[in-house]
Amino acid sequence: MCLAVPVRIIEIEGQVARVELGGVLREISIVLTPEAQVGDYVLIHTGFAISLLNEEEAQETLRLFAELEEAEAQLDAEAGEAGAGAA
Repeated sequence: MCLAVPVRIIEIEGQVARVELGGVLREISIVLTPEAQVGDYVLIHTGFAISLLNEEEAQETLRLFAELEEAEAQLDAEAGEAGAGAA
């Protein structure tokens, strides 16, 4: 199973783009998406932009990732409480 994450391109220099993901800046290759422009959202996987997507799709995907993270934190908290009660 592969996971691709949506990010917004902030800057492009040649075939390298600078993107922001959760407040972290990183550089990715846009060799597979040469049509990508500053301001576009792209899906990245293993450091490569693999496709473009519109802002609505990107925001919805990021919202779903946040929901998953919240659900996982809730499960971890509940498991911690259950473990503390058994001691």
